[in-house]
Amino acid sequence: MATPIGGPRAVADRPVLPGWIRTRPPAGPRYVGLKDTLEQLHLGTVCREARCPNLAECWSAGTATIMLLGTECTRRCGFCAVETRWPRGVVDPGEPARVAEAIARSGLRYVVLTQVCRDDLSDGGAAHMARTVRELRERAPGVRVELLIGDLAGSEPALRTVLADTPEVLAHNLETVRSLSDRVRDRRAAYGQSLAVLARAKELGPPGLVTKSSIMLGLGESDIEVGQALDDLRGAKVDLVTFGQYLRPTRGHLPVERFVPPEEFDRWAAEAERRGFAGVASGPLVRSSYRADELFERAHLGRGH
Repeated sequence: MATPIGGPRAVADRPVLPGWIRTRPPAGPRYVGLKDTLEQLHLGTVCREARCPNLAECWSAGTATIMLLGTECTRRCGFCAVETRWPRGVVDPGEPARVAEAIARSGLRYVVLTQVCRDDLSDGGAAHMARTVRELRERAPGVRVELLIGDLAGSEPALRTVLADTPEVLAHNLETVRSLSDRVRDRRAAYGQSLAVLARAKELGPPGLVTKSSIMLGLGESDIEVGQALDDLRGAKVDLVTFGQYLRPTRGHLPVERFVPPEEFDRWAAEAERRGFAGVASGPLVRSSYRADELFERAHLGRGH
């Protein structure tokens, strides 16, 4: 268990949120415009499906993380609010074109595309994601693409497919420390497999490919374990890392073991930088795609581009 460093603990099913965890309701013309575009084109976002606390900030700024391959996942992780279902191989063939249309309308220069896990598909949805990137390149030339993928069941051919139309950033989330991985994530996920996906992406991708991962705090991890996870990610040559507070979506999900104070997130940011990560985002409400464009720029500039 983690050593308490301050802040209230979760109490049964009704945790009292500390003062440093505050969100605001979505508002503003950019939020409304993006919301309307996504609804008109029948597109899902991880912002809504996973109940991201930064929805207001990001949508009001005109950015969103678009979820591919539907809004229901074949896996059931203990932390995630996305619904679980087995789609039996059904894929919406028009989704890539609609995503490209949405990005073209919005005028964004940086977009994050993520996926639900699709273990019902032989390639985990890799071909669908690659097609979406191709459509984006055609409809919105110059747009920078961050692709946040699942582990693709560890398939190297599937990983090669998503890297063929090279995204600027290839992200895959470790989520938690090794000792908690089996409890926090679906049984088909594995700590070692996630590290292998990230390491292999670096080997298979072009020299300029930036890789990224994310860790949740507040699930019962120790400082030593978090430090080891950072070392493991650097061993896989991961460039960018984010830290955020785990927040329980419903009573059916894992409880919050501890609310981590902001100063501890600052400490982990410093530790990550000391270990050689090119960019770090760390804070109670940070999620893997938070200010993704800024993190990419840090990595890009750090390489002398």
